[in-house]
Formats: sequence, C-alpha cells, structure tokens
Amino acid sequence: MHASLSYFQAIIMGLTQGFTELFPVSSLGHSVLLPGLLGWHNLVNSQSASESFFLAFIVGLHVGTALGLLVFYRKTWIALFRGLGRQLAGVPNAGVSSLWHLNEPDTDPNYRLLFVLAVATVPVGIAGILLEHKLRVLFAKPLAAAIFLTINGVILLVGERLRRNSGRHVQFRKLERLTLTGALGIGCSQIFALFAGISRSGISMVAGLMDGLDHEESANFAFLLATPVIFLAGILKLPDLMGPLGDGVRYQTLVGSLCAMVTALISVKFLTKWFTTKTLIPFGFYSLVAGLLCVIRFA
Repeated sequence: MHASLSYFQAIIMGLTQGFTELFPVSSLGHSVLLPGLLGWHNLVNSQSASESFFLAFIVGLHVGTALGLLVFYRKTWIALFRGLGRQLAGVPNAGVSSLWHLNEPDTDPNYRLLFVLAVATVPVGIAGILLEHKLRVLFAKPLAAAIFLTINGVILLVGERLRRNSGRHVQFRKLERLTLTGALGIGCSQIFALFAGISRSGISMVAGLMDGLDHEESANFAFLLATPVIFLAGILKLPDLMGPLGDGVRYQTLVGSLCAMVTALISVKFLTKWFTTKTLIPFGFYSLVAGLLCVIRFA
C-alpha cells in the first residue's frame, strides 16, 4: 500500500500514543479509533492490512514511548542491574546458580525485582511473537477496538470492586516481595493487551492488585514491565520501518516517536503520583463511556 502520512498526523498520533500507552486506556485502541473519528481514511484503510506503512509507523511510536519510560526509570534500571552484579559477586562459590536464590536472606532485593520482571516478560513475549500480527490484522478495526475499549472499562471497574471487597483489612505486599507466580500472572494478563482496546498498563495493574500489590506498586511494576516489552517488540519490528514499508514515512515516524517519548515521560511522572492516593476508577469510566460511544459511531 502506498505510504501516505502527513507530519500533522504523525504528531497527533505520537502525542496520543505517549499518553494512552501509560494511561490505562489502550494506546493501540486509540491508534485505531482516532483516525476513524478524524476521517483519516489513508490511515484507517491501512490499519488492518497484512503489511502496511501504518504498522511500521506504530512500531516507531512504541519505541519512542519505551525511551520515555527508560529515561524516567533510568536510576531504577541502573540499580536493578547493579543488584545483578552484587548477586553474582556475593556468592562467589555458587556462581551462576546464585541467580536462582530468590528467597535466601542474602538475596539482593534489586536483583530479585529484576528477576521477576524478566519472568513476567516471558508469557507476553512468546504470545506477541506468535499472535501479535494475526490479532492486529483481525481486530485493528474501529468497531472491534471500540468493543474492546468498552471491555477494558469493565475490567478496570470490576478489578477495583474486587480489590475493595477483598482488601479492606489486608496488608499490601511490597513490590520487592512479589512472587514468581504473581509476576507470571501479571505477565500473562498483558497478553490480552494484544487486542486493540485492552490497556497493557491497566490490565497489568488489575492483575497486580489481585495479587496483593497496592496501586502505587502495581503502577510501578506495570511501567517497569512495559519498558522491555515495548522496546524489544519495537526493535524486532524496526526492520519493517527500514524496509520498503517505511518508504515515505521514516521522517514522520521520527517526529511522531519524539512526541511519544515526551508525552510518555509526562504521563509516567503524572501517573506515579496519581496512584499514590487514587485509583483506576476514572479511567474505567472513561474507557466504558468512550468505548460505548465509539461502538454507536462505528456500528
């Protein structure tokens, strides 16, 4: 399909990507719905094509978002990898086998968090490789995205209700004590974000809340987990952007990616403060109402 993407469209899509990837309202859903609402038929027609410049463009925006997250959490990632070094150095006779000593008293807490993050990336990583392209082609349509955005709202609201009903007298688990089972559960939950309209950060937070994390810890884990998942997925797809699919849209993608990086940085700064005292409920109602309105619009 012939590439057709203006710089104005790239900027609007980049700004939207950076905000909606981290706000629990689905960036992929908005990247499908927004062109339809604005009458950008050049983008709408390319969304569900098996191969198109639009998919290559979206990959670039995701890389920009991941870079924004990396900038915000740079000190955390440095601490996590220093923890890996200390873990290896702290048990010299055990060598690599010390990497499995997660629950020993001398286990470095930063290393332990790095390990559970790595474990959590496995389910969504495998599912992404096997299913991402097929699901995007099947469901990257405005009506389908509107339906899944509505479902996203239900997930967020039901998750909050379940947390309130079960957590009034529960001591919340600290992120450093998240179990491998809990991490796998959060990682598996992200598979549903392959459907345009289901939020990666939102469903990760709900899974974290169900495992005993509070909102702040759930948000931090979701954002930390999103960084390698989004970045690696983008890197794997970058050859598409460098190939024929990227012809005519590379500079627009660069501009859009820079916009996504900036808005991702703004978003994560805001949301990490928001979730210290507030909940997913406003985002649940937004997803529910916006999804239903879009269902009516595109039905």
